[in-house]
Amino acid sequence: MPFRDITGHERILGLIARAAVRGSLPPSLVFAGPSGVGKSMAAVALAQLVNCLSPVSVPDSTGETPDACGDCNACRKILRGVHPDVQWVRPEESASIKVDPIRGAIGTAGYRPFEGRRRVTIIDDADRMVDNAQDSLLKTLEEPPAASIFILVTSLPEMLFPTVRSRCQRLRFGRLAPGDVARILMERHEYVAADAHAAAALSDGSVGRALEGGTDAFREARDAALDLLQAVASTSAPAARLQGASGLPGAGRSKADRAALGQSLLAMSSILRDLGALMAHADERSMANADLKKPLEGLLRAYDSDRVISAFAHVDTALNALDRNASPKIVAGWLSLQI
Repeated sequence: MPFRDITGHERILGLIARAAVRGSLPPSLVFAGPSGVGKSMAAVALAQLVNCLSPVSVPDSTGETPDACGDCNACRKILRGVHPDVQWVRPEESASIKVDPIRGAIGTAGYRPFEGRRRVTIIDDADRMVDNAQDSLLKTLEEPPAASIFILVTSLPEMLFPTVRSRCQRLRFGRLAPGDVARILMERHEYVAADAHAAAALSDGSVGRALEGGTDAFREARDAALDLLQAVASTSAPAARLQGASGLPGAGRSKADRAALGQSLLAMSSILRDLGALMAHADERSMANADLKKPLEGLLRAYDSDRVISAFAHVDTALNALDRNASPKIVAGWLSLQI
């Protein structure tokens, strides 16, 4: 998984790659950001680059960025997790990382590289280290062994001790664009376009979150949101608007009803954002629901910028009401009268 195969994060990946080749990369790093955006893949790509037998230069928007070849024996071993100079520490069955695996990793990192140029220790879900595991790591992070790199991967950096964070250079990975999430789902997980875009619209920029939900549920939530917007677009009659709300999920009061309506409201937010993007003639790649471009252009006849902003605010109010345990049926009906 070389850097060029990771979707998004081009700027930060380029900085990491160039620093690694120049020898200016700090030896203790925290890769922080939302779950499911590619932080662990970036750690693998860095391990490959510093140990690749045939590194390459890849053209990009900044000129050229160094990268691993991805095909040599070292790169293949690292990808399979069997390279002797690249070790992983992950949570155990107890969902925590205890002190013994950390001490073992520290001991191994102290040896000279066996095959490659650098020893790389990747601590995945580093926020799950117990207190004495974090304590045992402090001295090593402050003075890492020569030719060693420590990468702490976490979506909750605040759970790391301040003393751990202060000894590492933190690199922040942001959320992926919805279009990038959709492309990954189609290219790597065999999603059809409609399912991929529906999941991406509700993923909050995380491939992991998109994969956690059922494709049918995502698609149904988005379809219901679009149907309501179309139903109320050209009528102010309360009866007709309330009838439009009947298509939203969540007619009951159960936790499942609340969650289903919440998904549709999040999908509606993403559709309203895309309407704003269409008004501004923004790049189509920035749209969460690019596959719905034609029906969204049809909505523009009824939704000007003021109405889009107002509708977005009302959807946010509806989501807050759901969080406060309001009836899903009442929330859906109220929203249909406001947007």
